[in-house]
Amino acid sequence: MFSLHKNCSYTPNSTAIKTMGMDLQGKLRLALGSVKDHASIGKAMIYNHHDGFSEIEIAVLRATGHDNGPIDDKYMHEILFLVSNSPGSMSFLAERISRRLGKTRDRLVALKTLILIHRLLRGGNRCFEHQFRGAHVSGHLQMSTRWLSRTNSDPSISFLHKYSSYLEERMGWVINQAGKLELAVSQGLELCCYEEKAIDMVFRKLPKCQVFIDKVLDCSPFYILPSDNLAQSAMINVLKESFQVYMTFCEGIAALVNMFFDLTRPARGLACEILTRASRQTQGLHDLYENCKKIIENKNLEYPSVQIITMDDVMALEKCLSCAEDHHQLISCAKASVLSRTTEFQVATTTMEGKKKEQKSDIGLSSTLFSWSLETKISKVWVVFEDGDPIQSGEPAGRLFHGAICDVSVQQNNSGNEHNKPYAILNPFTTCVGTSIVSKV
Repeated sequence: MFSLHKNCSYTPNSTAIKTMGMDLQGKLRLALGSVKDHASIGKAMIYNHHDGFSEIEIAVLRATGHDNGPIDDKYMHEILFLVSNSPGSMSFLAERISRRLGKTRDRLVALKTLILIHRLLRGGNRCFEHQFRGAHVSGHLQMSTRWLSRTNSDPSISFLHKYSSYLEERMGWVINQAGKLELAVSQGLELCCYEEKAIDMVFRKLPKCQVFIDKVLDCSPFYILPSDNLAQSAMINVLKESFQVYMTFCEGIAALVNMFFDLTRPARGLACEILTRASRQTQGLHDLYENCKKIIENKNLEYPSVQIITMDDVMALEKCLSCAEDHHQLISCAKASVLSRTTEFQVATTTMEGKKKEQKSDIGLSSTLFSWSLETKISKVWVVFEDGDPIQSGEPAGRLFHGAICDVSVQQNNSGNEHNKPYAILNPFTTCVGTSIVSKV
């Protein structure tokens, strides 16, 4: 027979004591939480009975109980059914969810409430989703977790903050008829031609995809413990949606590269910033997916193959851009030089042609009668005859025009007597006629 000595006793170590303390604390938390849930359900049955919305609040309280289990699907479907068949109940649902999240100080209840919001976004029809997003825009639905200390080193608290921030961004996205997640389209935005759609993809959708991806990258799996089933289920939904957004992200990057050299200079600078950010994000997504494959226990997730955009690719594109700009400037300078020389040649040619036309117009006569005035200057020439006075000699008139012609100065008599002047006959055919053209003003 085996016997125990009296001085032999079992002393548990510190790890066992800590584990027992945590188990006791967890059981106490569950017990107190169960009491709180029953009290809240009782109050909802009393105060909201006359509104007909008490069943909605009860379903919210039961879905976000203090137990460690996941959200029961029957409570989510009950909420969808009740709200869809109760006009005006959406704002009530949003306020009750916000109240549940704002009043609790339990991490599990807060995480369950956020997961409920996410599942309602994913599980409702398009009408319900539109109204639920409208409740968030109007302020009825609040998802703030500011009551939790951000300085807390607990990784589960950090994940709670990141998940809440992710859901804030998720409100700007909708599930289309094909079941794919896409960016909500603004009212009145109609895109017809291919160029408008490409610009919308690059400068509106792609930046929103990058904001979404940043929120996904913040939800690191290192914040999630392997035993935390709630956090793992939340991360699975985040990953599924990130796969779809990544496909839109790739389409935007392809469109950006195709139109890069057709963009204006400011738009190219913005495109380089987008590509630089995309380089960091693709590397981050690749690392995130690799880590999630090891931490997240779900074999049904179909991870995409992430194409990493390196900084070498971005720098090569920027270098091509600078070379293209230098080549464009060189061509512009050459064109400007040729244009300047051509202009100078044309001006010189025009000036020379103008001068030639002026010279021709000085010696030409216009066909118009009164466009030019003629001024005739007759030089005074004396005709000297050898045989004396032609009148006295009795010569015929024909001989009067065969004398020698010489220039003499006209002597004016101070007395003004006409008979004292020498006698002269002006020959109109042999005299010098100077003709000049004077333009009429």
